[in-house]
Amino acid sequence: MLTQRQLFLQHNAQTTQEPLLLEFTKASGMYLYDTTGKKFLDLIAGIGVSNVGHCHPAVVNAVKEQVENYMHIMVYGEFVQSPQVNFAKALADVLPAHLNCTYFVNSGAEAVEGAMKLAKRFTGRSEIIACYNSYHGSTQGALSLMGNEEFKQAYRPLLPDINFINYNVLPDLDLITERTAAVFMETVQGEAGIRIADKAYFEALRAKCTATGTLLVLDEIQCGFGRTGKMFGFEHFGITPDILLLAKGIGGGMPIGAFISSTEIMRSLTTNPILGHITTFGGHPVSCAAGLATLQTIQKENIVDGVEEKGELFKKLLVHPAIKEVRGKGLMMAIEFESFEINKKIIDACIVDGVISDWFLHCSNSMRVAPPLIITEAEIEYACEVILKNVTAVLASA
Repeated sequence: MLTQRQLFLQHNAQTTQEPLLLEFTKASGMYLYDTTGKKFLDLIAGIGVSNVGHCHPAVVNAVKEQVENYMHIMVYGEFVQSPQVNFAKALADVLPAHLNCTYFVNSGAEAVEGAMKLAKRFTGRSEIIACYNSYHGSTQGALSLMGNEEFKQAYRPLLPDINFINYNVLPDLDLITERTAAVFMETVQGEAGIRIADKAYFEALRAKCTATGTLLVLDEIQCGFGRTGKMFGFEHFGITPDILLLAKGIGGGMPIGAFISSTEIMRSLTTNPILGHITTFGGHPVSCAAGLATLQTIQKENIVDGVEEKGELFKKLLVHPAIKEVRGKGLMMAIEFESFEINKKIIDACIVDGVISDWFLHCSNSMRVAPPLIITEAEIEYACEVILKNVTAVLASA
């Protein structure tokens, strides 16, 4: 009989030629458990998803309760479904007043796609500007915004009238004009290896978009819901977007994304033509129930409090001659090494020792550190011990 790994390779579509092939049977809190019962400390949270930890009881209970009531009953936007309504209202309560209208989708890439349509429809313009080294998803529209040609070249032609600027470079803001529908920007660049712009840059960006009538779309798919030490990344910079993109951590492990704007802007999808954006499973009631439970858990357990201090502890402990830099905002961090080859060997060695990490698409010489926000100081100290041990071991064998 074939093993699960053999069946996985035979019947599941592969994204690389060398998948990790780790097989887990349980996840709880900070830990994943494999088929032998071995425990792994998770430093990537499913790539920024499990902010409140794996299988948080409040999220699990919300899912169970909703499943017993109803699951899918109608495409998005037709029936009044209380899980959607309650989650949308809760999001509006923690966001600036003008970000009061949410369109729920299934993923971050879908949130990007919906926001692209919304920006074009509302402004009547066609140009969209994104940043070099950006990552906004892998669907055709989102891929068009990706600022890395290596990942795009095999899939052209992509969308026209997409132009790029350098992140955190003030003169490039002059490329935003009155023909620009929207600027899509990660508040913290994720796959670029955790790059953080200056406050003055964001202030100038906001001013330029306002002056030209351009919508500012901030992608907080990775950095939202407390990961940077504030509920939303833009709070660090004293600005607000016209459209906010969320996904990953907002569902507590369930698939959900959202693009959020003002009622005025969002209503442009309802006419000329009607059904300006449609989704069958977007805003699935089970995912929305999980999302509301996640937000309430973050609030009740004060999970955002201490995130910045935890990030600083990582930086304090991760000192080694082979570590070129530790960048980060809160618990969204990158550990930079000399090369991808060294980084990958360290990541693989840490996995053997029961600590899971990863690398970045556009910055492969850097290790990703984005654990569930509930990680303790003792777990941070242990993780850093394992990382430093394996840095030393890999360098010694090089």
